[in-house]
Amino acid sequence: MNLECLKIERDGHVAIVYLDRPPVNAQNAQMRAEIIDVFDSFNDDADVRCVILTSKAKVFSAGADVSERPAIKQRGPGAYWRHNRLVRESALAISECGKPVIAAVNGPALGAGFGLMAACDIWVASNNAYVSMPEINVGLAGGTALLQRIFGQSRARRMFFTGMKVSADELYRLGLIEASLPPEELMPYALALGQEIAGKAPIALRYAKQAAQVTVAMPPREGYRFEQNITVALSDTEDAREAQQAFLEKRQPVYKGR
Repeated sequence: MNLECLKIERDGHVAIVYLDRPPVNAQNAQMRAEIIDVFDSFNDDADVRCVILTSKAKVFSAGADVSERPAIKQRGPGAYWRHNRLVRESALAISECGKPVIAAVNGPALGAGFGLMAACDIWVASNNAYVSMPEINVGLAGGTALLQRIFGQSRARRMFFTGMKVSADELYRLGLIEASLPPEELMPYALALGQEIAGKAPIALRYAKQAAQVTVAMPPREGYRFEQNITVALSDTEDAREAQQAFLEKRQPVYKGR
């Protein structure tokens, strides 16, 4: 895969995806297409059990590349709709990835950058990071659905109406991220968490990600039944039997992914 805006590294069963479009990882069509391709590919890569999304720059992502906007409508009818579809699909490729995804936010995550962070399953950040939805400052309005899913009404709407910044320390105080760390501690923390997740049974992880995505939109009764059905399916796997036997024998399980 020929990538211009992303870099990928592997650490065991953990894939690390770096946003790498200097200077601030402004998201253009190329970056979004690459995000879709990369995260879709992880669904078919049995060697990847967990993914970390972070940045090569000191900014996680400054959001959309505003310089692209004037040319969009010049591309003809439907161009802006195709643009918006690509924006949505790049975030959905992350949230719908079959592997757990950790956002290691190592700097400001603005607008669509915050959207990429929010698309991940678990959020950790350096203490010099912050999030905001600054669209109102350039005469646009976007992000209220995201903000009101994460924050309470007052904070979400204040951020939406003003472009207010919320620091990593404040996000941690609110219980919205797992850690707010000195920059040099961020990736070791994220990698340790990624390795812990990657050490679980691969099939169970895949089902767990599916359950987390699906049940959040289900009524409690249907969600509980969905999870019970997953438990029944997993009980017949070799990995489940190995995990239970390893627990009884007080040793680490050896998973085969079946």
